[in-house]
Amino acid sequence: MKGIITAPQPEAVEAGADVLRDGGNAVDAAVACALVQTAVDPLMCGIAGFGSMQVYMPERRAHQFIDFHGRAPAAVRPDMWQDIILGEAEDGFGFLLEGQVNEVGYQSITTPMTLKALATALDRFGTRPLADVLKPAIAYCEDGFQVRPHVRAFWSEVPSGGRIAHSEYLTRNPGARAVYVKPDGSIRRIGEVLKNPDMGRTYRRVAENGVEDFYAGTIAAEIAADMAANNGHLAADDLAAVEATEAEPLWGTYRGHRVATNHPPGGGIMILEMLNILENFDLAAMGHNSPDYMATVSEAMKIATVDKDTRVGDPAFFDVPVAELTSKEYAARMADRIRRGEKTHVTRLNPGGEQSKDTTHICVVDGAGNCVSLTHSIGMPSGVVTPGLGFMYNGCMGVFDPRPGRAGSLAPGKSRFTAMCPTILFDGDDPWFVIGAPGGTFITMGVLQGILNAVDFGMSAAEAVAAPRFCTTSDTIDLTNRILRRTEAELRAMGYPTRRSALSYHFAGVHALRRTANGWDGGADPGRDGMALRV
Repeated sequence: MKGIITAPQPEAVEAGADVLRDGGNAVDAAVACALVQTAVDPLMCGIAGFGSMQVYMPERRAHQFIDFHGRAPAAVRPDMWQDIILGEAEDGFGFLLEGQVNEVGYQSITTPMTLKALATALDRFGTRPLADVLKPAIAYCEDGFQVRPHVRAFWSEVPSGGRIAHSEYLTRNPGARAVYVKPDGSIRRIGEVLKNPDMGRTYRRVAENGVEDFYAGTIAAEIAADMAANNGHLAADDLAAVEATEAEPLWGTYRGHRVATNHPPGGGIMILEMLNILENFDLAAMGHNSPDYMATVSEAMKIATVDKDTRVGDPAFFDVPVAELTSKEYAARMADRIRRGEKTHVTRLNPGGEQSKDTTHICVVDGAGNCVSLTHSIGMPSGVVTPGLGFMYNGCMGVFDPRPGRAGSLAPGKSRFTAMCPTILFDGDDPWFVIGAPGGTFITMGVLQGILNAVDFGMSAAEAVAAPRFCTTSDTIDLTNRILRRTEAELRAMGYPTRRSALSYHFAGVHALRRTANGWDGGADPGRDGMALRV
């Protein structure tokens, strides 16, 4: 086997598989896949986005995170939005402000990190130059891609609670309209082809001149001029200062497996906290998705959510008690609370509707045993495309807390919390389960259930990511439509409010690879359009 790869976009999976087939390693394949994702899922991710990448390379004795969390521009002030707050998303993913200035438009943009991070990964761990792995993405920009069901569904979504219709990401900004709106004023339907030659030209410029053109050269000058002309916070100095961060994994254990995940402001701390709490219960004896199981897991989810909201932020700006929150002792105390029947309350500021879940993921293992788990995103899309450049900027300012003095408050140079948690479980010294997901605040909850499905219930990778999920990021237990109604009735009898989604597959888009006695198997979330492919 030369490798195996899974992701939500078939075009991207195939591009990564082609790299593996041609002798590239897992990092080469992951970067090629990620760049194609920016071309064929351009509101889920982009070169002006952010993310977190776990790289494990046993022959090089390398195990590293490349974290590239977007940072608030230097022009940001902690109190600049405190007087225009309307409320908070019920799932904790962002705040509602007057004029929606934090979620769409030029003021919603943080520093664009993804291009620098992918280039850094290739330089440190890859074998192929960036110009080579850009070629498939350039082809999809110039020749076009067919609009897939999940892409069109996102474009058509109208969130509740005062959030903007997603079509406005495509139509409000002149640069975005030039790319996404047809001459008759409509948005492309499923199966229609979208071409983005401007983004293709930008990628060709990067291939020819290097990533520094984007951060300190002619592309950077075009970006800075557009921001200045439209009252954006992002400036040339912000672009020039962009660097990806390399860090050791954050480690924990769960039922004999070592667990490697990312540090704050990533969501790995929540994964370890929830696993530690749940290790105190015989989940398998409860039965998968039984009322007792769902209530127990939901309480762990709520405890971790409250801790995230109040105690987790950018460690460069906020003292995060990582050792306490990931300790077995703290988890045992929280488990005792659950056993006593205490129900944790998740506080929200006049909760509004759910936020957009705009992210994507890749898992890759190559024939040498190198593993990559990469999550990247543009957050809530800003809806901004600089004319002539083609790519959409992130809208990550929307998740910062506009109230000064809190874990997630605004500050120049600060990164917001993200639930991204690319995770690898080890059986002894060998990687056993590679997992990650897109999905906003749902990411940690989806990844958690994927791990529980594999470890506690012995599911394959495909079964683990496809099993019915639930999510509890507020006082309400949210259910996918395949959770049994009799189970829902028992949860309500236990005092839990519930809310049923019309979707059979929801609450993150989990993707995973699992090592077996016969090699690796893979799973792509059936709620997305992707696949797992072995080479």
